Amino acid sequence: MFCCDETDKERRGSKRMPIERDVRYTVPGLAAGSGRTVNISSGGVLFTTQSHLREGDEVELAISWPVLLNNLTPIKLVVTGHLIRSDDARAAMRIKKYEFRTRGFSSL
Repeated sequence: MFCCDETDKERRGSKRMPIERDVRYTVPGLAAGSGRTVNISSGGVLFTTQSHLREGDEVELAISWPVLLNNLTPIKLVVTGHLIRSDDARAAMRIKKYEFRTRGFSSL
């Protein structure tokens, strides 16, 4: 379940920002798909999925970023980590590593 009560909110170490961006996800050897971010914090990402993903699996997300590098080149935020919650429509991951990469104009 993804609803939170006041106790859950107090346990979070970082503030979640309601950022909705296109995302492609990959669970190495198991699944790949696309969705949208629901919110992002410095510690994790909640995103929509096309199928149920397994908690504990490693995942890589490529998130379209709304800012152009040097006002010209599209970029994406690539984050890796482990799934901490999942249902048939959404998954939450804890970020282990992140980096910005350039991307083509038509690809994520």
